[in-house]
Order: sequence, then C-alpha cells, then structure tokens
Amino acid sequence: MIKNTIFFFLFIALIGCSKNSKTSLFNGENLSGWHVDVPAMDSIPNAQKPFVVRDGMLVSLGTPEGHLITDASYSNYRLELDYRFPKEPGNCGVLVHTSTPRALYQMFPKSIEVQLMHENAGDFWCIVEDITCDDMVARRGPKESWGVTEGKNRRIINLTDGSENDLGEWNSLVVECFADKIKVWVNDDLVNYGYKATASKGQIAIQAEGAEVEFRNMLLTPITEMHQ
Repeated sequence: MIKNTIFFFLFIALIGCSKNSKTSLFNGENLSGWHVDVPAMDSIPNAQKPFVVRDGMLVSLGTPEGHLITDASYSNYRLELDYRFPKEPGNCGVLVHTSTPRALYQMFPKSIEVQLMHENAGDFWCIVEDITCDDMVARRGPKESWGVTEGKNRRIINLTDGSENDLGEWNSLVVECFADKIKVWVNDDLVNYGYKATASKGQIAIQAEGAEVEFRNMLLTPITEMHQ
C-alpha cells in the first residue's frame, strides 16, 4: 500500500513537470519542424532560402523576404529566445498566432507580430488579426485610422525606450501568449501588453525582412497563467 502511494505521487509529480517542461523549437543543426514561405521562390524555386543554420544558430539572412514558420501550432505558452543583428541594424519580427499565409501584401501571414526592428523591439504589428492595449490613441494614432489590412494603422508602439542592448550584442526576448493576452519582455523589461486578441493560437514565424539576424536558445514552455 505504501509503495503504491509513493508511485502515485511520483506519477503526479512527473505529470506536473511535463506540463511545464521547456521544448526547444530549434535543434541547432537543421530546420526540422519548420517550413519556409518565400513568395520570390515561387518563380525561382532554386533560389537560396533566406533561413540557414550557422554555427549552431538559426540565421535569417534578410533576403529574399519571407517567413520561416513552425509546422505545429501552439497556444498558452511562454516563448524565450535570444537574437542579435550581427552586421547592420535593420528589421525583423517574431509572429505569433500565425495562420493564413500571404494574407497581407501577398507576403505576411495572418498573425500578430512582435517587432524586433532595431530601436523598436516590442512593438505590436497587427496583420489581419487585432489586439487591444492601454493608451491606444497615444500608441496607435487616431482611432479612425486603425485597421489590420493594407493602408491601415497596424502598429502599436511599445512601452519603453532603451530596452535593447547595443548593436551586435545579444538581446533576450520573452513572449507570453495566454488566452487572448500577449505580454512581451526585452532584456527583462516589460515592453508590451495586449489583450482581447482576435486569435489565441497558431504557428510561430520568424521574418526575413531585409537584415541579417541571428537567433539562439529558442525555448517554448506551456503555461497555465501569465507572469505578473
């Protein structure tokens, strides 16, 4: 009876650990678990893909522009990764709740983008999905200009200045998605918080948007509540 009780509690403990265990989205060797969507490759199928593995890092070369998208979809998770611009400052982003490909400008998949653009890390960009934040008029502009498609004001400016490290240095990014809420930290600073998102699950994507960006330590943890 005592042995059975011990085994029972060990089993419960193992279940609890597995629910909160971290999974690596990138194995450091290849792009297994991901697929590429690059419109320019429709007409030039043998063109070099803009996403490669180099020295154990996932690298977005920046061109041709497009997206690297997880094969799997996720909900209620904490995404942690490190990124840096090793050469010139530029643009890139991590997209969450990704679904329909090429939904905007025949390029960007339906999603909510967490901006990584140098000196703008943590902005939200609404890509045929939407999200609400505090102080929306100050951070998004006049309400009549808001929208999620071409020509609309889709950017919601982040909460802080100076959270990024110097160019060439590594930055830590944490994105928590839980139910209809999204929180973003850059180098431990809370840089954005949104709620009433129009999507609560989907794939995760990384952009190639003109600049070379290196990524490492891409970890995903299931969560049952958001960090305060």
